[in-house]
Amino acid sequence: MCLLVTAFLFVQRKRTAHERAKELFASGEFSSGRKWADDAPKEKLDTNTVNLIASGACGAFVHGLEDEMFEVRIAAVEALCQLARSSPSFAEKCLDFLVDMFNDEIEEVRLQSIHVLREISTHITLREDQLDTVLAVLEDSSRDIREALHELLCYTNVSTKECIQLALLELLKNLNKYPTDRNSVWKCLTFLGSRHPTLVLPLVPELLSTHPYFDTPEPDMDDPAYIAVLVLVFNAAKSCPTMPALFSDHTFRHYAYLRDSLSHLVPPLRLPGRKQVYSLDSVDSGCGSGSVESAKLFLQQSLNRISTIQNLETTGAQDLLNFTIRDLQRLGELQTELAGAADFCATYLRCQLLLMKALQEKLWNMAVPLCLKQNVTATAAAQQILEETYKLEFLYSSLESRQVATIHHVRLQAKALQLILTARSGPGLDLLISSCEKFLQEIECFQRMFLTELPHLQDSFVDKLLELMPRLVSCKPVELVKILQTTLRQSGLLQLRLPEQINRATATIIEPTGESDNPLRFTSGLVVALDIDATLEHVQDPQDKVKVQVLYPDGQSHVIHPKPADFRKPGPTRHRLITQVYLSHTAWTEPSQVEVRLLLAYSSSSSSPSSANKSGWSDSIDSLPPAEAAVEGTIPFSKPVKVYIMPKPARR
Repeated sequence: MCLLVTAFLFVQRKRTAHERAKELFASGEFSSGRKWADDAPKEKLDTNTVNLIASGACGAFVHGLEDEMFEVRIAAVEALCQLARSSPSFAEKCLDFLVDMFNDEIEEVRLQSIHVLREISTHITLREDQLDTVLAVLEDSSRDIREALHELLCYTNVSTKECIQLALLELLKNLNKYPTDRNSVWKCLTFLGSRHPTLVLPLVPELLSTHPYFDTPEPDMDDPAYIAVLVLVFNAAKSCPTMPALFSDHTFRHYAYLRDSLSHLVPPLRLPGRKQVYSLDSVDSGCGSGSVESAKLFLQQSLNRISTIQNLETTGAQDLLNFTIRDLQRLGELQTELAGAADFCATYLRCQLLLMKALQEKLWNMAVPLCLKQNVTATAAAQQILEETYKLEFLYSSLESRQVATIHHVRLQAKALQLILTARSGPGLDLLISSCEKFLQEIECFQRMFLTELPHLQDSFVDKLLELMPRLVSCKPVELVKILQTTLRQSGLLQLRLPEQINRATATIIEPTGESDNPLRFTSGLVVALDIDATLEHVQDPQDKVKVQVLYPDGQSHVIHPKPADFRKPGPTRHRLITQVYLSHTAWTEPSQVEVRLLLAYSSSSSSPSSANKSGWSDSIDSLPPAEAAVEGTIPFSKPVKVYIMPKPARR
């Protein structure tokens, strides 16, 4: 019995001074004075010695990473990420465990491990053995895994020049095995070189195959692997001024070529002793906050200058609009931060310019048979204005309510112009009555949709129409057209409020490049698969809106809706489309080009008009046609890419 008591006392855990003080503090007791200095200040605790997590709980991460359910392993990886983001020391300790997860048999676990390591990359530096394990993933057959790893290497720090050499070697193997990864590999080497200039410097003679005494053969500039090496070296040379001294003559020529053809990958360099000097200062000076503020001021001044257009004659007003549109387009090219706002304003002013040209004095003071050509021009201008307003509404994001109201105001002016031109062409009475009733519905829909914005639209076209609404409802169609014509010609330009932040939806087709002269040959009547790889910026719900259009030389057009699984989201405002489209046609006598582009689908619907007192053409409100159905269409938002194809006749 005594032995059992002794053993029990031996295994009993002794409380630390910190735990005893905590218990005394929790009890709320004061010092009794019986014990000397029992209320004296305690010793200063080292924060590194205090365990916020019980030691037994730390094993939960190990068990979670080795669990048989892949959902548990993913949750364990995410939990490690949350702790590692707030603790650099913990990030270093869990690095080996996260790298080991790259070998998991489930693709989702591997992909999540790569994303987690990307999030904590600022706290870690990879050793050579860890980098070797990471680079082994480049042999994965999944394109998402490889591109996620390229993104990880963009923001990862390595410790030695051997790591740079190893990473370059594995990336070149990846480029050779998967040529479609070319742009992703080049982008990865861009960041890898700019982050490690001092590690790249001792490797330059070996990478460029230069010799201090002998001339070496000039590499082939069409080799993607050689371009990858140059991208790494040139981006490292941006922060290492001693590196250009190691370049050979053909390297300088290749730099000038790549600077023009791949300017987004090759930075501007100061090359001493060269006729053409690319200065860093000249580029960086345009990227500062002061330059952006001055560009915003210029944009606001351009819009303010347009407000004086009412005091100018027609010719002077059109010239002012043309010059302002040109300036805004140039501003969008120079300042990418304001490209969306500048392009938005330029498109709006282009609508006003088209409307002004359509309302010229000569067109309306002559009979229709005497100005048929001008009447056709005005009809085309009205249709173009409608198309531009749909671009303004659906191609740009982060629009405010006042800007949307301004867009609908211009659209209403274009529809009024169409109604006037329809009446001048002499249609039947029934068609004219239907068109007039439909236009009145448009006015009512506008009033309901933008009731809160009407105070900001004073003296505008729609404001005058709302004042004349009782007269418009009761008058005859011919009189209504005359009122519309007078009101439209007397209404001035509605001032556009400068948007705070507007982003334009854009798409860039990476593959196919359209540079190959070798046609895709296939048997007529069958199909050939064409790989599409595109980057989408600022597109909301691309799964429902983005479509692929194929335009054949004979005018046939096919529109393909990609599957939702074909879209990836590598960033908050960026999407990636990787899909295949199938081409088919009858036999051709020679190869020809088909155009491939991306379309953005939209649907604009207006609500049914509210009940109002209507008399005149219709006996009651029930006889009015229903509200306008949704207007659906597509907007091209990428540059077309031309691909050579050759359908061959079938063998018999």
